[in-house]
Amino acid sequence: GPDLSLWIRGDYVVSDATLNRFFAFHVIALPLVLLGLVTAHLIALHEVGSSNPDGVEIKENIGADGHPVDGIPSHPYYTTKDLFGVSVFLLIFSAVVFFAPEMGGFFLEYNNFLPANSMQTPPHIAPVWYFTPFYSVLRATTSDFLWVVMAAIVLYVVFIWLRSRLSFKAKVAITVIAVLIEIGMLPQVLEAKFWGVVLFGSSVLILAALPWLDHSPVKSIRYRPSWHKYVYVVFALAFLTLGYLGTQAPTPTYTLVAQVATLMYFAFFLLMPWWSTMGTFKPVPNRVTFHPH
Repeated sequence: GPDLSLWIRGDYVVSDATLNRFFAFHVIALPLVLLGLVTAHLIALHEVGSSNPDGVEIKENIGADGHPVDGIPSHPYYTTKDLFGVSVFLLIFSAVVFFAPEMGGFFLEYNNFLPANSMQTPPHIAPVWYFTPFYSVLRATTSDFLWVVMAAIVLYVVFIWLRSRLSFKAKVAITVIAVLIEIGMLPQVLEAKFWGVVLFGSSVLILAALPWLDHSPVKSIRYRPSWHKYVYVVFALAFLTLGYLGTQAPTPTYTLVAQVATLMYFAFFLLMPWWSTMGTFKPVPNRVTFHPH
């Protein structure tokens, strides 16, 4: 309500107090939370070890000390590996800072060097480069594109009824939700802008659903069918395409390409319960294997 908005802004309008609060949250509070999560993660790795590249379940073989015998110890394996990774990162980071701080406008955007003018809006406003894939999803959601999304939802529900192993109640629940979404996507109900925000948020949140979407009988890609790698390549190309288009001014052609890439992006996740189980899988060893280089 108004009281909550006033408390968050610190003023009756967006002012310096608002900017200071969000800046402090962005550069102080949020990094501290992330630092705490990283610390908890490192403690867990040091205590029980990490999983292994073979995908062998580490909880099945417990040693006399109570630790998994197939877990990869945090030291010296991950400490040396992380030191090497940090060294490479610092080399690239130093090269960017000292020799190419703008990086072609991706790190320091050109709009940052334009004098402020309250009477003129920049012709193209884009977020920082690591948000551009999701920004492209937002911008690609037009009223015409929603009809394509509605057709895709219908096909997906039919596919669930024909190929899914979900219970009857789960299928009915998914169908009801799909019908409500279809009604909401009608032009007379909700605008495309609203669904653009929904798809924008969904494109980020769907990443958290990966553990439940991947139904592969094996964990490691070493023992999965080789054609799965091509699926990952197609997904990566769609993601990079969205990222590039998010940095460009919108055109009809770019919008069409972004819409196709958006469909490919969501199809990768929503169809994962099926394609991740397809193909011939190699047998997973009972214990971790080691091949010296």
